[in-house]
Amino acid sequence: MRIAIYVSILAIAALSLTAVPNDIARAGNTPAAKNAYLYIGWPNDGEVIRAHRFRVWFGLRNIGIAPAGIEKANTGHHHLIIDAPLPPFDQEIPSDKNHLHFGAGQSEAIIELPSGKHTLQLLMGDFEHVPHNPPVYSRQITIYVK
Repeated sequence: MRIAIYVSILAIAALSLTAVPNDIARAGNTPAAKNAYLYIGWPNDGEVIRAHRFRVWFGLRNIGIAPAGIEKANTGHHHLIIDAPLPPFDQEIPSDKNHLHFGAGQSEAIIELPSGKHTLQLLMGDFEHVPHNPPVYSRQITIYVK
């Protein structure tokens, strides 16, 4: 009986170790507060937007904003991921039509999207555009542009 309990405890411990997402283990070197929170203030998840050009508002807590290239503790800058999954956390965030950089420290943007269903997600990058450790990202939202 004791052997079975001991084996069960070891199995649970092993599972809890493997439950840590691989991306977090491969995050960048710049530390972020564990309670840092990033979110999209507007549009809301499921929002129907009746214009192709609209404002996206970024929100965050427990982490500050600093422009790209400025190394300052517990700060970063926003990257808006459009219609794409999060990039690898141990590499520089791409800069293309699906990965918009706001390296001047902006906290909102006016973007233009074609009609249809789109996903938006924010990811904080450090002074070198690499995600923090742990990575700070919002939940992905879905919007509908009419």
